[in-house]
This record gives sequence, structure tokens and C-alpha cells, in this order.
Amino acid sequence: MAKEITFSIIKPNAVKKGAIGDIVAHFEKNDLKIAAAKLTVLSRKKCEEFYAEHKERPFFGELVDFMTSGPVMLMALSGEGAVLKNRDLMGATDPKKAAPGTIRAKHGANVGENAVHGSDSAASAQRELALFFEKSEIVND
Repeated sequence: MAKEITFSIIKPNAVKKGAIGDIVAHFEKNDLKIAAAKLTVLSRKKCEEFYAEHKERPFFGELVDFMTSGPVMLMALSGEGAVLKNRDLMGATDPKKAAPGTIRAKHGANVGENAVHGSDSAASAQRELALFFEKSEIVND
């Protein structure tokens, strides 16, 4: 598998409960390196742009409200097969259905507040990374 860079967000509920360190350690133990990171509060405009594909869905407003409710940790993760590896480490979208030991099983509250976001493809990762990071901010060793 080739080395890739993917995008991840530690969501407000996980930041609020102090889970950043545990989640980052989980990535690092599984050979995903932090290539860039920033703690920020998303603007409503940036969040709506990020989740534009869900704009017509009934949960869109609630999602934007939640994601702008407090700080989030934005990250570029680097490693072999990073996109799929991150998806596996996160677990199922619904924390109740996520495998034991996954991030969402451990830190997620429910489907909406499931602790983390991760890109679902290499193309999505490129688009999502470009929304939040300049290329020069990402360490690509």
C-alpha cells in the first residue's frame, strides 16, 4: 500500500471531554503520523462549505450547529494506506455499532456526536485538506 495523507477532525464532544491525547495516541500506535494539526472553532460558513454534500438532508442544520459549538482538532494524518486505516480506526458511524477498541466506540456519544470525522476516499481527503490547510503546513516526510 502507498503512503497517503488523509484528513481527520476530532469533533467538539471529544475535545470537550479531553479525548484529544487518547485519540492522537491511537493514531500514532497504529502508524498514522500527525502531518499537520490545529485546534480551532469552525466558522459557520466554513462548516457549511465542508458539509455542502449534506445541505439538503434534514440533519444539516443540527450538524452545523454541533460542529460550530466548540473547538475541534483538524489534522492531516500520514501513513501507509492512511485513508482506509483511519476509517478502520474510527469504527462505524454509530458508536453503538462500532467495534470495541475503535475511536467511536470509546469516545462517541451517538451518530451525530461520534467523536471523529475521517475522509472517505483519497479524493475527499484532498478536497477536505485544501479547505483547512495550506500545502506548506503539511509535513510530508
